[in-house]
Amino acid sequence: MDNKGNDENKQYILVKVNEEQYGIDIQQVENIIKIDRITRVPKAPEFIKGVINLRGEIIPVMNLRMKFGIEEDITTADSRIIIVKVEEYEIGIIVDQVKEVIQIPTGSIEDIKDVTCEINSTYLQGVGKVNQDIVTIINLHGLIIQ
Repeated sequence: MDNKGNDENKQYILVKVNEEQYGIDIQQVENIIKIDRITRVPKAPEFIKGVINLRGEIIPVMNLRMKFGIEEDITTADSRIIIVKVEEYEIGIIVDQVKEVIQIPTGSIEDIKDVTCEINSTYLQGVGKVNQDIVTIINLHGLIIQ
């Protein structure tokens, strides 16, 4: 393995949305739960599926497929809600599948600005290589706050 000096490894939860693999910073993940009852919220943006009650807390739930403009809203037995915390905001994010925890050296994550893609680059932090696969790192701050 090529180690560029003192690269720090960062841990990510590897998830699938559609056929793509994304990394979510594990330090911002509060919980991973199965999809249960989601209560719709009138006049919420299309990508907000609704809210859930998690141990007495009401948490909004965002569908990443809808936010990224990928196909229709599909949930399967593998779909999960990842509860993340960004600043003071806690939100659930629906993904198609949670695969594993991975480590990526911070020096091997390339900036997304040079890569053209359909998804708004505000939501993406960069791309990293894990074995032979490309993992797109999600910018939770850009996804939730902006």
